This record gives sequence, C-alpha cells and structure tokens, in this order.
Amino acid sequence: MQNKTFGSALIVAGTTIGAGMVSMPLTSAGMGFGYTVLLLLILWVLLSYSALLFVEVYQKAKRQDAGIATLAEQYFGMPGRVLATLSLVVFMFAILTVYVLMSSDLIASVLPVLTDYGKEISIVFTVFLSIFIISGTGKVDLATRLLFVAKLIALAVLLFLMLPKATMENLMAIPLDKALLISASPFFFTSFGFHVVIPSINRYLEGDIKRLRIAIIGGTGLPLLIYILWQMATHGVLSQNEFTQILAQDPTLGGLITAVTQITGSELIGWSVRLFSLFALITSFLGVALALFDCLDDLLKRVNIRANRLGLGLLTFLPTLFFALFYRDFLAVLALAGQMFTFYGLVLPVGMAWRMRKMYPDMPYRVMGGNISLLIALLLGLLIMNVPFLIDWGYLPKVIG
Repeated sequence: MQNKTFGSALIVAGTTIGAGMVSMPLTSAGMGFGYTVLLLLILWVLLSYSALLFVEVYQKAKRQDAGIATLAEQYFGMPGRVLATLSLVVFMFAILTVYVLMSSDLIASVLPVLTDYGKEISIVFTVFLSIFIISGTGKVDLATRLLFVAKLIALAVLLFLMLPKATMENLMAIPLDKALLISASPFFFTSFGFHVVIPSINRYLEGDIKRLRIAIIGGTGLPLLIYILWQMATHGVLSQNEFTQILAQDPTLGGLITAVTQITGSELIGWSVRLFSLFALITSFLGVALALFDCLDDLLKRVNIRANRLGLGLLTFLPTLFFALFYRDFLAVLALAGQMFTFYGLVLPVGMAWRMRKMYPDMPYRVMGGNISLLIALLLGLLIMNVPFLIDWGYLPKVIG
C-alpha cells in the first residue's frame, strides 16, 4: 500500500506537470519573475485546499469508485451531476487536445523530417498512449514512474544549463502591466490541474483518506518547486523585451524554443527544452486521459450501460483526435480548459464541502479554515472564471502569448 501511495503521488505530480508548465513562459513573459512566483504560490495554496475538500467529501461517498459527478449528484441532485460532468468532460477533452497539438509540434521539432506530418504524428501519439490507459491504472502507474524519472533528469540537465546564464537584471524586471497577474491566472490554473485524477487514485488506494491526503500534498509540492525553478531559468535567461518580440511573431511552443535557442546561443539548451517538454506532455496526457476514461465509465454506469475498456478507450480518444486534427489554436483551447477547470476544481468542491458540513457536522476529517476559507475560495474561483471575459471587454490586458 505504501508503494501505491508513492505511485499515486507520482500520478498527481505527473498529471500536474504538463501543458500548463510548458506554456507558462508564453503566458508570463510580460509579468516578471516576482509576480509569476506570487501567482504560483497563490494558485498552489488555493488548489491544494480545493483538492483536500474533495478528500473531505469522499468520506461520505456512497461507493468507493464514485466519480466527482456522482458526488455532485449526491449533494445537488441531477443539476449538480450535469454541471459537474459537463465542466469535467469539456475540460479534459480540451486539455487532451492541447497535449496532442503540442506533441505534434514538439515531435516535429525533435525530428524535423516529420515537419509536414503533423496530423499523422497526432494520430500515432494518441493511439500509442491509449494502449496504456486501456490496459489499466497499474500500467499507467508503471509508465508514469519511468517517464517521471526521465522528466526529472531532463529538467535537471536543463536547469543546470540555464540557471548559470540567469541574470539579476532579468529576474528583477518589472511587469509590463501588474494586471497581468490576474490575466494569466486561467492559464496558470491548469498548471495544477491534477484534481481530475482524484477519483482514480481514490479507487487505487481503496478509499484510504490518510494516504490520499499524502499523495495529494506530496504530489503537488514537487511540481511547485519545479515550477519556481523553471520560471527562474526562463525569466532569468530570457530578456523580457527580446522574448516578447519573438512571441509576438510565434506565440507557440516553437516560439519558446526559438527564443531559448536564439537568446542563449545554445542548441543544447534548445534540445533540452524539447526533451523535457515531451516527457512532461506524455506524463500529463496519461494522467488526464486516465481520469477522462474513468469519468466516462462513471457516466455510463449512471445510465446502466456497461462498456468494456476498449469501448471506453474509443469514447476517450476519438473525440480528442477529432478536435486536435481540425482545431489548431492551442492557447485558445487552453484558456477554455482553465475556465472549465476553475469551476470543476474550485467552485464545485467548495459547494459540496459546504453542503456536506451542513448535513454531517461531526465528520472525522475536515479541512481547516471553516466557512470563511470556503467563501474566499469561491470568490477567487468566480473571478478566475470571468477573467477571459474581462480581457475581451478591455478591463484586463491580454497575456503576451
């Protein structure tokens, strides 16, 4: 069981470190290092808190393998299930689409001979990784452990090469606009988007609340440290003016790699970014795909449909491939994913915890902070959900990327 706890923590961490991290420099280029770290700390506290609210709510789950939508129905009836399912499914399909889009771009940058085969890369990438998901959580656990180690090695090499080139002048750069702290929040929000795997690891850990808490706290602490070091490396090495100019021409992962290579003058660093990004995308893809797989299983059980794992795999990956092949604006999809995840990962657990505390006032485990913390988390969640609209209406600046 201890081995499963460690594996579950790695699934949390692996799911967390993905497209959100890779795209961070794109959406924080104009913020400066100090404001970027401040935003990371705020979101880490907020989303770790909301994840523990899910743990609290699971104490009264009617069955151990219940999904979040089932819990939402338990406390808010059918409207709760519909809203939870809709936000979750849209979020996970959107974020998986982002991963597939970025993977085709990234693999083509690693193997330039494949540049003209983006759609074919997307298909092979998705089909290959779907095999692990269909095979079961244990196979995802094993693959995640191996890839997580490779990802850490690639990151260590990358930081070793980049951090010595960081300058205090770049790290002390002031934001182009302080309101970017708010504008970037939906994009950064997905950087801690591990909540979708909570039902899967709850089932994997057989409903053990203590070990679930350890997996969540341990699994989020490591990504936070990695994020800060990643931001220190990119903000410290990349001159704000040069970086924003390059992104204005190419606001994609390719633009980030181009900026790193040109500004540092090192092809080795450029290749390190490519490899690290690839490992990060794969581990995150596996975690989110596993969560979507289990979510669809939970949804079908609700209407008394028993699908085999192959059928669930087709339901999970065929729509993802369709969106990835016919919609190519990954930053727009990432913004949508941030909005959906804000509802699912913050507003929903706050509501369920409030209802459960009213119904069961003497639960053995309750997240600290009381109703005041619930209210603060709710208000912040509603603000983040509306940031894209405030940007469109001109009340907030657009992120550089």
